[in-house]
Order: sequence, then structure tokens, then C-alpha cells
Amino acid sequence: MPRPMWSGSISFGLINIPVKLFNAVKRKTIHFHQLRASDGCRIRLKKICEADGNEVTSEEIVKGYEVSPDQYVTVTASELESAMPKTNRAIEIDDFVVLDQIDPLYFEQPYYLTPDKGAAKAYSLLLSALKKTNKVAVARFILRNKQYLCAIRPSGDMRALTLSTMLYADEIISSEELDELPTTDAQPSEREMTMAVQLIESLTADFQPAKYHDDYRKQVLALLEKKAEGQVITTQPAAAPAGKVIDLMAALEASLAAVKKPEKAKSGRKKERAR
Repeated sequence: MPRPMWSGSISFGLINIPVKLFNAVKRKTIHFHQLRASDGCRIRLKKICEADGNEVTSEEIVKGYEVSPDQYVTVTASELESAMPKTNRAIEIDDFVVLDQIDPLYFEQPYYLTPDKGAAKAYSLLLSALKKTNKVAVARFILRNKQYLCAIRPSGDMRALTLSTMLYADEIISSEELDELPTTDAQPSEREMTMAVQLIESLTADFQPAKYHDDYRKQVLALLEKKAEGQVITTQPAAAPAGKVIDLMAALEASLAAVKKPEKAKSGRKKERAR
């Protein structure tokens, strides 16, 4: 059973809903250690002073903010603590908005919210109201001495409330800052657009999360297992670089033809079974 990482309450108007916060993500990243190639000895990183080359202990280190090249302002832990927001254990809802109005760029880390003791009815009320209105609650709360913007909404199966921490507007890089984006001269022709829409429609399916897998992680784990068993691993040849698409229409036509072939094969098998 997962354990709650935070407890507090959802607050809006005069309503107060005690809740517990659970992590909704279980990362499956493969972690490697650094070893010396000659004998497999573990490498430990040390903190070295640039001025004299001596190792520095954690007790000797303070935080410094660079105000100009090689010029720093140092701050102590107590000074930082005085500037930290006071923990009030409340998820304070500011607004209710339509989900489609929030660009997915803003979403960061997902969590689950569950009702604390005696809060099941109020929790269910908020969950049902969000489902009925198709709205998302935008709120702020403090976790680990940092204030987060967040969005509260029903989970995909509509059984629980989820909380996603969000980035603030000044943390998002605007697309207007990007160079070499398409101009009006690069707009597709009507025929190209028609074929592109046909290709998208032919590849359209219901989203099934379990369908997608991290193939790279699986292959690395298989490689590590083979090496642990003493097998010799042969290096795979590098894939040939993909050629540039010269004729967009030809590429669209070839893509549509490739999609239609499996469909024709399926149709033929169905007719054969019917006979």
C-alpha cells in the first residue's frame, strides 16, 4: 500500500475537505554507478575547492547566488527559512476553469488526493461537481517549503481526485522566442492538407496507455541480464540515417498506401473466414 507524503485540506469558500496526498508516479529509470574500467572499483565524487584543490566538507559549504561573473551573495539556512512561505496545510482553490483552457505545457508532476477521516462526503461532493461541470480547480499549496500552483481534477476512471503541480507563466518559454518557425510561405496546399487529414484519420484510435512501452529500457535490462549471466554481447550496427523528404505529396501517398495494405489484408481474412 502506498503511504501518504502530505496531509492537509482543500479549501474553497467556507468548505474545508481534509485530504491526503499520494505520489501517482513510480519511475522506472535504470540507474548506473560510475566504476573504474580497469578493476570495477566504485567512483565517489568529491567536492573540491577551485582555489586550493582541497576537499570541502558539507559543514563548510554555504549557498551562493551569482550576481555578476565570479561575484556572489551568500545566504544562510536561517535567512532562507525566513523568506519561505509559512506552511498552512491548505490547498487553497483560486478558480475553476475549463480543462481545455490549460495548455499541457503547464502540467508538471501528478499526485492522487484521497479523503482523510470524516471527509468522504465532502470529497465525493467536490469530485462529482467537477465531473458534472467539466471544470478543473486551480489552486496553490505549499509542499516541502515551496509554493506550488496546481490543478485538481477527477482521475481518468472518475473515482479519485488528482492534483497536478503546474509551472508558473514566467517559467514557460513562449513559442514567439523560437527561430525558424514556419512562415505563411510554408503553408500546405489544399490537396496536401486533405491527404494529411486522411492519414491522421486512418491512424486514429482510442488512447490505450498499456499499449505503449519503453522499448529502450526493456532492451537495456535484457542486455544487463545477459551480461550478468556471462554472455558475450555483440554491438548492433548503427541504423542508416533517414533520407530527407523531397516530395511531400509522394510521401503522403506512400504513407496512405502503407496504412491501407494491412486493412485490406484484414478484410480478406474476414471474407475467407465467412466463406
